[in-house]
Amino acid sequence: QVQLVESGGGLVQAGGSLRLSCAASLRTFYSVSMGWYRQPPGKEREFVAAIRWSASVTRYADFVKGRFTISRDNVKNTVYLQMNSLKPEDTALYYCAARRQSSLSSSPAQYDDWGQGTQVTVSS
Repeated sequence: QVQLVESGGGLVQAGGSLRLSCAASLRTFYSVSMGWYRQPPGKEREFVAAIRWSASVTRYADFVKGRFTISRDNVKNTVYLQMNSLKPEDTALYYCAARRQSSLSSSPAQYDDWGQGTQVTVSS
């Protein structure tokens, strides 16, 4: 089992930025694809972004394109989510997830391990 620990959440005003980090305890981090999901209050968990092990292929949900950027550091076993131009509707608990295959997926059922989440709150 992979342990994933998110950090970087907090309270920010609309228009501001945050960078989330997810540290993975996995020796073969380079071989997995990683994803970020979020769960707004009272809503279902939704896909945000995913990145292949090579970091050359990414996928984003339409509602974050142009504002969020996913990246990874395979030396530090860490994946990041840079969030710019934040909106109040981005308020959610953000999770990272690991998929032990190199191909991307936006389906939460395709991910094998999940972190505990980090709260992001955007005030208007």
